[in-house]
Amino acid sequence: RQLRMIGSSLDWSRERFTMDDHCASAVTEAFVRLHEDGKLYRATRLVNWCCALQSAISDLEVEFDDVPKEAKVRVPGYERVVQMGRLTHVAYKVVGSDSDEELVFATTRPETMLGDSALAIHPEDPRYTKFHGKKVWHPFRECEIPIILDATLVDMAFGTGVVKVTPAHDPNDFETGKRHNLESVVVLDLKGHIALEGPYKGMHRFDARYAVCEFLEKQGLLRGTEGHEYRVGRCSRTNDIIEPMLMPQWFVDTDEMADAALKAVEEKELVLIPDSHESTWRHFLGQKKPWCISRQLWWGHRVPAYEASLNGQLVDAKDSWVVARNLDEARQKAQAKWSLSDEDTAKLEFAQDPDVLDTWFSSGLWPFSTMGWPNKDSLDLATYFPNSLLETGHDILFFWVARMVMMSIHFTGKLPFKEVFLHAMVRDKDGQKMSKSKGNVIDPIAVINGISLEELHDTVRAGNLAESEVERAIKYQKKAFKDGIPTCGSDALRFGLLSYTQSGKSVNLDIDRIVGYRQFCNKLWNVTRYVLYHALGEEFQPSIKVDELARDALPLDCAWILSRLDQAVEDCRRGMQETTYDFALATNASYRFWLYELCDVFLELTKPIMAQDSERKTLTQNVLVHVVEKGLRMLHPLMPFVTEELWHRMPHFKTFTSPSIMVAPYPKPEGWRSDKVEADMKIVMDTVHTLRSAKAEYQLTNKNKPDIWLVATQHKELLASQTLAVATLAVVGNVTVLAKEQEGEVPEGCGFTTVNPDVGSHMMLKGIIDVAGEVKKIDKKAALIEKSLASLETKMKAPTYEQKVPEAVRATNAEKAAAMRLELSQLVEAKARLEKMK
Repeated sequence: RQLRMIGSSLDWSRERFTMDDHCASAVTEAFVRLHEDGKLYRATRLVNWCCALQSAISDLEVEFDDVPKEAKVRVPGYERVVQMGRLTHVAYKVVGSDSDEELVFATTRPETMLGDSALAIHPEDPRYTKFHGKKVWHPFRECEIPIILDATLVDMAFGTGVVKVTPAHDPNDFETGKRHNLESVVVLDLKGHIALEGPYKGMHRFDARYAVCEFLEKQGLLRGTEGHEYRVGRCSRTNDIIEPMLMPQWFVDTDEMADAALKAVEEKELVLIPDSHESTWRHFLGQKKPWCISRQLWWGHRVPAYEASLNGQLVDAKDSWVVARNLDEARQKAQAKWSLSDEDTAKLEFAQDPDVLDTWFSSGLWPFSTMGWPNKDSLDLATYFPNSLLETGHDILFFWVARMVMMSIHFTGKLPFKEVFLHAMVRDKDGQKMSKSKGNVIDPIAVINGISLEELHDTVRAGNLAESEVERAIKYQKKAFKDGIPTCGSDALRFGLLSYTQSGKSVNLDIDRIVGYRQFCNKLWNVTRYVLYHALGEEFQPSIKVDELARDALPLDCAWILSRLDQAVEDCRRGMQETTYDFALATNASYRFWLYELCDVFLELTKPIMAQDSERKTLTQNVLVHVVEKGLRMLHPLMPFVTEELWHRMPHFKTFTSPSIMVAPYPKPEGWRSDKVEADMKIVMDTVHTLRSAKAEYQLTNKNKPDIWLVATQHKELLASQTLAVATLAVVGNVTVLAKEQEGEVPEGCGFTTVNPDVGSHMMLKGIIDVAGEVKKIDKKAALIEKSLASLETKMKAPTYEQKVPEAVRATNAEKAAAMRLELSQLVEAKARLEKMK
């Protein structure tokens, strides 16, 4: 629904879902093939277990928080706050020691001591040489555990140089346990309660943390605590603290696939845009960790693996699993695997693994499973795979993009696409990640249709948030959206999101900015209506082919707007071209053209012309309709709905060869771009802006239209031909252009303003302004210029100036000094004229 409302042009008949029958069968096929290829296996390894979710999660779904010293942390499903940010120092007694010797170590997770299998020391640490080969007494299980030597695990310089080893609940300890063949003692069950027999069994793991410390203190083994900063992993879905758990799971060996994906990016066969994401790609794929694809959830693709039993007993106590597409195939594979007779094979019973697959496993097949794979004869597969471009968020670069690349290479021998455009993450206007509990989640449909504050509150209340979180979310909404979210429409939201693509890795979405683009849509509508019903008239039909006009025969304003249109089209095409995707360049170019160039300048210049009945009016009308029609096509990909509607209202719509603007050719530059035209227009616009500023400075409104005398040398002829343009845009009276030697013809009572070193403007102010106040302003401005000129002349008169200062700098300084002297003389003259008004 969101995609439809935002204007996505898609083949909706090809809508797919990973749980569709075909996609589901592709998932089964991929799982079986990976197993048959030796890339998929079942193993007992440490996984990231979320007790609240009751499932294993991938490394990428673990978010790490920095825990400050002595922090009190809340955990889902546990009423008490949990003591964290603390190191607990504990002593284990050395077995067989006459002097009551002990080894002291520290831990942030005292509850895991129940599963310690050893203490580790560095083989080269002289402090503990005498303990080589000895054991310590484990006070909880009341047994001896070894003191092992391990240079990989132990850092002699950290703490006491002694490390406890709990293979079943720590990744580093697990690898250490494999090196030393240590027992893996499982302490926790899947709900996060103590599983070991004894006084702690059934106790919540964080209750056990306190109970263990109390026991140690009673036994005289607690050696103190201290605050300690460290990082703790949390589940990205539930915010529960992750527990490393030793469990049998299904894994994919991705080493070869990862190498191929790395090579594709390194050799530019696959292009990541922006290329700054290449370092992330290398980081994730370079780790080459087995991919755990089992999930203990109730929803998803069930693992196509079966545990075989015969006469109520597992067929093989070590490995009783077969991977198959269906039960018939499972039976055949079981018979071959264990060399069973036909009679025993018929008696086999199978229990399918209740686990489901990681959602990214099925999503990784998406580029080719949706095209008919594994059917090699699929026409869609042959026609549409591989694709050209993937657009997605950078936050799932490894979750999804890398998995698609690896799976495509393995199963098809091809990359799934050539380019990956990674957009920024949308956050709230303060840069905070959107979260239901914060109340800052913005539904795109709410922005399109608008929503009241009370309706926003209802979206929070309808969720499963705790009452305290609901109150916090509503408080934020009242502050951030005190009047709700106004109706913005699809075009404004689409244009706004595209304009944010220059923001890097985050988009701080401000609704006020989207509202501004809604007003831009209104401006487009009103402008086009003005053109159609006022500038052109209902009977107008184009009579001139603008693109066939001579480039040097047009009035300046017409030539300028065509030049600016060419520049805007060029910028839009460049912003949307392959490997660039700089959509902000396109939005800025189109916004600038429509608002600041077409509306603010050219349309205003057409108004006095439309009051005439001349060839100039006809020419301007034809240029205007050409520019608006082409401008709508230029803007269409960015604002599809309003441009489609307005395009159909163009007076010559019936002559268009396309039934919809969507399939009309995208505009191209037509050779109108002219540096000379734009430089000339800049002189005109600089003059206009100077006059507007002068009026504002004198506090004159548009009702006041003082006459203007422009004094120029180099640009006299240009300005003389553009007096109507200057008068129209600056909202002034008659404009007269004089040569420098004619400046004496300027009547008394004018105020003077400099446009540039060549152009000065005199504005008739007599009887309109406060003369004494204006004289003070001139004196103040003259004083500043005199100070700057004096400083510059001091530098220029220095004895070593000619020798030490480069020639180019000396020339620039000379020009600056001359310009300041000229402006001073003009100010003196302006003051003299004002004085005569008194």
